[in-house]
Amino acid sequence: MKKNILLIILIIIGMFVVLSFSDHNRNRSISACIMAQKNKVENFDLEKAKKFCEKEIK
Repeated sequence: MKKNILLIILIIIGMFVVLSFSDHNRNRSISACIMAQKNKVENFDLEKAKKFCEKEIK
């Protein structure tokens, strides 16, 4: 019984860690996309690039 409770707690903690890092990874991907757009386009607009990257990554 005690092992089952510890296993359930470990799984819940693991799920929390994975979900918190998925948001971090998405933000890093959006930042990388914005930097690529900045290097690619001469007249760079931050808001347009951010909207485009968020749409493409989601």
